[in-house]
Order: sequence, then C-alpha cells, then structure tokens
Amino acid sequence: MSTKEKATQDTYYVVKEGDTLYALAAQFHTTVKQLQLWNNIPNANLIHVGQRLLVSKKQQPEPGPHGPPAGCEPFPGKEWFASMPNSPLIVRMAYRLISEGCSGYTGDPGSWWSDEHRQSYAKWQRKLGFTGADADGMPGRTSWDRLRVPIAD
Repeated sequence: MSTKEKATQDTYYVVKEGDTLYALAAQFHTTVKQLQLWNNIPNANLIHVGQRLLVSKKQQPEPGPHGPPAGCEPFPGKEWFASMPNSPLIVRMAYRLISEGCSGYTGDPGSWWSDEHRQSYAKWQRKLGFTGADADGMPGRTSWDRLRVPIAD
C-alpha cells in the first residue's frame, strides 16, 4: 500500500505453521508490539496455528485541530468498540475513567469491552455535559480525545 492509500477496513490473518509475530509484523508493515497490543498477546514468542490475528487497522481520518494530545491514544473508532474488543487499551481507558471519578466498576476492570466499561464511559460523557444518545457509553472522538488515554509504554 502506498503512503497515499488508506486502509478501508481492518485486516485479519490466520496463523499458519512456521509463522512468527516478527515475520508477520514485517509482512504487514507494523511492529511486534503493535500486534501484541491489538491481539492481547503477552508473549511475542507464543502464537498458535489457526489463531486469528488483527494485522492492520483501518486508518481513521486525520484528527482535526482538537485531535488527541501528544502521548495519548488516537480514537480507535466506534466500530472498534462495537466489535467487543479485548485489548490493553481498554484497561488504560478504564484507569483514566476511574481517575476522572467515572467508575462503574465492581472490581478490577478487565481488558474485554463490557457493560461496566460502557456504564463508566457514559458517566464520563455526562460529566462532559453530553446527554441523550451522546451519553450512551459508546466512545466518540470528542469525548475520547478529552479523556487523554495514554499510549502504552
């Protein structure tokens, strides 16, 4: 894909015998760390034949003048949340919600998008002054950018 082309959808790959995250990262022009984050893989040396991996994300439109602050995660898109992701990004978001006093968690927040995450995010949206459908707990770009979820180390 040229630098001017943009991915129009997420790309998945099914692991075959002999595949490694390192080779897949090179093949799909990404990093091992990014593959680990997208797929919740703690050990980069351990993937399994038949495992379905997200290897390329649909590019989001460039942020406007009020895009994410430096060092903060860009908005992954409503579709990403609707897909019920399992990602360390969900945990980082949850801890930001907790620090903003918007916790709806009964225990430690998990990495799977859940109703507790949605309820906590709805509290954040209401704290920002959103109402009705704009405070339904599904993240949008404006509320996400204002939450300032840190990029993983």
